[in-house]
Amino acid sequence: MPIYYPDILEQKTEPRTFSYGERDVMLYALGIGMGRDPMNERELSFVYEKHLKVAPTVATVLASGRGGYAKPASDQKSGLRISELNLLMLVHGEQKVELHKPLPSSGTITANTRTIGAYDKGKDKGAVVVDETVWIDKKGEKVATLTESTFARGDGGFGGPSQGAPEPHPVPTRKPDSSVLFETRPDQALLYRLNGDLNPLHSDPDVAKQAGFSRPILHGLCTFGITCRAMLQEFCDYDPTKILSHQARFSAPVFPGDAITIDLWRDRSVISFEARVIDRDATVLKNGKTVLRA
Repeated sequence: MPIYYPDILEQKTEPRTFSYGERDVMLYALGIGMGRDPMNERELSFVYEKHLKVAPTVATVLASGRGGYAKPASDQKSGLRISELNLLMLVHGEQKVELHKPLPSSGTITANTRTIGAYDKGKDKGAVVVDETVWIDKKGEKVATLTESTFARGDGGFGGPSQGAPEPHPVPTRKPDSSVLFETRPDQALLYRLNGDLNPLHSDPDVAKQAGFSRPILHGLCTFGITCRAMLQEFCDYDPTKILSHQARFSAPVFPGDAITIDLWRDRSVISFEARVIDRDATVLKNGKTVLRA
């Protein structure tokens, strides 16, 4: 079905309530590579329940498979035409996680999602759709806001605006202030998928080949989490409460086993970053921005 504009800007989902616990938090940290050295006590605190810490980007996976299908809200205005994107043509474009307060190691959350933007790139060029999900805890307090941009390759030409989409964060042109290297494991996608994203593109060689890849690729959100690891290590002394927000654009796939170099630029409380796989001369995340709490 097509995108209906401007109806899509009124579109929202039914509230979804889910619960998570320490095991979910630890599995995510393992999935982004933390704890590979069991003697590294700073990373151990993210994968061991003793004094457990929570990686901020775990917010991207905690609701996976726990809130059920995101059904259109029943209280939407009468006559609203519901847009449905072509799922086979979707590409995750950008992701942002903003934490209004530090995530606890367990909890019950209600998530509310709405579409806040839709931009028409042309009939043969696709569309960009921006969704916002707000997390509310049992006290009724806002916990997190997740903003996701999706490139809908098969849904252009719906008559919406072509301009006005949020501009990507500009990364400084100067030499990086520092760089950090993380080596991914050959089986990392198989571990990360246990967080809830069971897309066979990340596990089945035949599906990967049908999609044009030589082998299964790593989840983009896993790479996103790895860049958050860099912030924790380089600027936060492994204190996750120091991170207010983390965002980036996805630009190229990572293959499990790749070594990822993360270039970092610090300007007061703002850390700009890009992630590269030097062996393949590929920039895999662009326009990265982390904001530290004052």
